[in-house]
Amino acid sequence: MGPGMEALWEGLREAALAATGQAPTAAAVEEVRVHYLGRRGELTTALREVGRLPAAERPAAGAAGNRVREAIEAALTARASEIAGRELAQRLRDEAVDVTLPGRRPAVGHAHPLTSARRDIERIFASMGFAVADGPEIESEWYNFEALNIPAGHPARDMHDSFYVDADPDPGEPAGRMLLRTHTSPVQIRYLHARGGALPVRVIAPGRIYRRDDDATHSPMFHQIEGLLVDRGVTFSHLKGVLAEFARRLFGPETAIRLRPSYFPFTEPSAEADASCAFCRGTGCATCKGSGWIEILGCGMVHPRVLQAGGYDPEEVSGFAFGMGIDRVAMLRYRISDIRLLFEGDLRFVEQF
Repeated sequence: MGPGMEALWEGLREAALAATGQAPTAAAVEEVRVHYLGRRGELTTALREVGRLPAAERPAAGAAGNRVREAIEAALTARASEIAGRELAQRLRDEAVDVTLPGRRPAVGHAHPLTSARRDIERIFASMGFAVADGPEIESEWYNFEALNIPAGHPARDMHDSFYVDADPDPGEPAGRMLLRTHTSPVQIRYLHARGGALPVRVIAPGRIYRRDDDATHSPMFHQIEGLLVDRGVTFSHLKGVLAEFARRLFGPETAIRLRPSYFPFTEPSAEADASCAFCRGTGCATCKGSGWIEILGCGMVHPRVLQAGGYDPEEVSGFAFGMGIDRVAMLRYRISDIRLLFEGDLRFVEQF
């Protein structure tokens, strides 16, 4: 390789390295690479000229040119890496997060007061061995009335109390008009049928019910939990013991209950259960209207006709039933004066719980 070729390689190397060292950005580094190593770059063009040299000079000249190419490529790679590291460091500085600042706690939802009351009631009875059952909200008159000893002509069937719908019973079910259930007691009959005579029966049936009523203390759609226990030798004292334990767990260990005679067509005898006022501890206040007691549910011993409708022999077994409004329990626990507040969806109200 002659002195002229050697000088050419050295000049290209020095120029390329100088240009690479001065490239301020990754784009500028790429321009240097294209200028010297591209298809029409200076070094690429010079390497093509090696083929015109005498045969004896070509190996040395080609080797020298390749060493220059390798030196330029190494310099370009180092410069690109340097620039990328510098840009990354700058971006990290610009996007740095001050971890000493307090975090922004995300808004988290919570249970509606009705949901909280329902879950608490379910937990209490589940701990006593009661199962939780559900049933259809559109029921036949047989399940909603007749099977519960509410015959035709009973006031509960009046159009002013019930929402009747244009629908047919499911295949295999008793014929009759269909309506939005007025209580969750039909679920008890369905559960008795599903048990097929097996004992014991312990079940609660929570859910929505519908009646034609709408004022500050009544809603056309509200929530109930019905309870049923059937077995051999069940007495009224068992009913009172279960309700007393329930009231203590729901309203506090000092809560007492009292039972007042009442009437329900599906129980005999029947009673209204009151709990001692949780707000005044029985001394009398506005919530209990000065009586010291608050009505919480209706109850009684299951009527023999209801047991028969469910497929059980009233001569062999007995049972008790009870029912309460979940909405009323929520109103008592949270001192809510108007039941309509529970259904209006006003976040200013709901967020208080």
